[in-house]
Amino acid sequence: MNKIFKLKIITLIILILQSSIAFAAISFVDDIDVPANGSNGQNIPHGVAFNSDGTKMYIIGASANRVIQFTLSTPFDISEATLLAGSVCTEGIAGDGLKITFNSDGTKFFLVDDGTQDVEILTLTTAYDISTCSNTGSKDFGTTNLRDLKFSNDGKKVFLYDEGGTHSIKQYSLSSAFDISNPTLVTTYTGTSSKTLKQLTGNENKVNGLAFSSDGSKMFVTNDTKITEFTLSNPFDLSNVTSEGRENISDEIVKISGIAFNNDGSKMFIVDFNTNKTSDVHEYNLTCGFGVKKCIDPTANKDDVASIESQSEATKKIIQHTTFPVINRMEWLRRNSGRVNLTNQNIKIRFNNAILNSLTDTLVPIYFSNDGNSGLDYQNASWSFWSEGTISIGSTGDTSQSSSKSINTSAITLGADKKGQDNIIRGIALRFGADDVDVGDLGSALDMNSFSLTFYETKPKGEQRFTDHLLGMSFINSNLINNSGSQSTNGDRYGEQLYGSFSLRDTFSKNRLNFTPKLKINYGITHLGAYKETGSEGLNLEYKDQYIGNFTSSVGTSLDNTYDFEVGSFIPYFDFEYYADMSPASKQTFSYVSNGEEFTLKGIENSTHNFIGGIGFDFVSETGLTFMTKYTRDQAQNSKNDSFNIALDYRGSQRSSYAMSIQDTSAKFSHDKELNNFKINIDSHYDFLKNDPDYGLYLKISNIN
Repeated sequence: MNKIFKLKIITLIILILQSSIAFAAISFVDDIDVPANGSNGQNIPHGVAFNSDGTKMYIIGASANRVIQFTLSTPFDISEATLLAGSVCTEGIAGDGLKITFNSDGTKFFLVDDGTQDVEILTLTTAYDISTCSNTGSKDFGTTNLRDLKFSNDGKKVFLYDEGGTHSIKQYSLSSAFDISNPTLVTTYTGTSSKTLKQLTGNENKVNGLAFSSDGSKMFVTNDTKITEFTLSNPFDLSNVTSEGRENISDEIVKISGIAFNNDGSKMFIVDFNTNKTSDVHEYNLTCGFGVKKCIDPTANKDDVASIESQSEATKKIIQHTTFPVINRMEWLRRNSGRVNLTNQNIKIRFNNAILNSLTDTLVPIYFSNDGNSGLDYQNASWSFWSEGTISIGSTGDTSQSSSKSINTSAITLGADKKGQDNIIRGIALRFGADDVDVGDLGSALDMNSFSLTFYETKPKGEQRFTDHLLGMSFINSNLINNSGSQSTNGDRYGEQLYGSFSLRDTFSKNRLNFTPKLKINYGITHLGAYKETGSEGLNLEYKDQYIGNFTSSVGTSLDNTYDFEVGSFIPYFDFEYYADMSPASKQTFSYVSNGEEFTLKGIENSTHNFIGGIGFDFVSETGLTFMTKYTRDQAQNSKNDSFNIALDYRGSQRSSYAMSIQDTSAKFSHDKELNNFKINIDSHYDFLKNDPDYGLYLKISNIN
């Protein structure tokens, strides 16, 4: 009874471990026989390749000077493979063909010739139709026992497996994609200091195959019945290679030669060149993309890390770019306090969203009242309307852990404020922003759209001293593309954000020159929701919720002067600021959708010490139009950001009004004006959550009578 109880406990522990920890694993699916006789056959098949969509399969062998072609009714499913009679390539091909590799568009393929030790170059008139082949030359790389050849995704690197001696893999650079006429040797991988490549792959002298994962982070070498997996620190770069060990698949295979994967690495195909066994091509499933021994570790991939970091950086940039226009507005109000003539602009804010409606119906009246009296008719209060557009271009250099990032931001901020008793100015601002981040060189990207609502207030604490503070919230919608070389995954992610800022300014004036030192603190918290990637079965990841804190402090100063002209006033100014990002580090946990293997990227932090310099001017015309423009450079040790801001403020007459509303995902702005017994109405709208936003402008003129 005691032994039975112990056995149950041990069994339970094993089941728990199996359900909570998933590893890379291989499972046999199917195999097919390659016809041995006739003009379409291949007695000793060695190499296997597919077209880009997996609907065609090609076999090369050492006993017949031809490449044969199969059609697959289901992509990358050999169970329904049909030999395409008459579709063969025989032109200029030797009898000892081993492997074939296509270029990226299928108009050319390269054949490894065991007899001559050359690489034959064949051009196809019709892409991936080998019956249209023509031999256009060959290249001798000086190998002694050439076994396989592979290219990087862009065709600018070529790799040759030479089985001579202790085995070696040579890496060459090419001046033009898939042009092997003039290669340059970059490096040769022969193994580690303690083991040769021959020993690492099984110490056998057999016909070997070579393959890479779609992102170039893994390399695979076949030998006898074993597949050796290697990890490359940099994609398609043999300068730093780590062996992950060998996987033996002897149950179905006698002698491995060729190896290939489907696009996302969820399937593997092996060629058995032993003539005593009838099944020649074998299909396997992998529990994660290219996971023969281990799943690809996303935390070790520089583009994957950069993609996660860019989400954290972008949310912080949203806070920064949302608060800047509001702070610019508050500083402008104080710079032009003697000129501001707040008039009735009839700004109306309406939301279909019940939560936001509640804010406008309750919080907004209280916020704009001078004494907290919610009975104030805020829609008819004396408001001033303003807007500011921002274009920002920035970049972050690569590090040892992540790739470089290029960041483009465009936004429009629309606001309204009014002056109350005790010279307190309160306002509300809406911002619609789009951040586009390009990650690395393979095509990974982040498109983040945000809608922000900000309440702000500037209070006098003396004749020239002011405190400015703001509180706001943002709603975030992100589209992510994670490109793994020839494959990409996609995901949509939503998030929410709360943020605030507090600053203190004190102005010292002499004549018309103002010197204003200032101290500012920004804070916030962002929640990014969980989401799953789609697009590549073996590579799709599932991300858990992420929380990102933000805390920065800054000190700076500004200088401005005023010049009066007949048409208005011109006020140039200069800003300088130093800020330190002291935000806490965050982490992101994610797992493979296919097998649940989990990874955590810790220590995601963007702590920087930045210097910000800005130069601009205000122009206040006598007709009521105010124009403000500003150029800002945000510089850190490994990143920079350039922003250009344009702001407009208009003070109309009592016979004109403005209205602003939010309906679902559309922002609508209208202007009504009475002129010579005519009523002029202009309406426009902008759908800020669409990838391709809708724009509209409508003009209506009617008689007042």
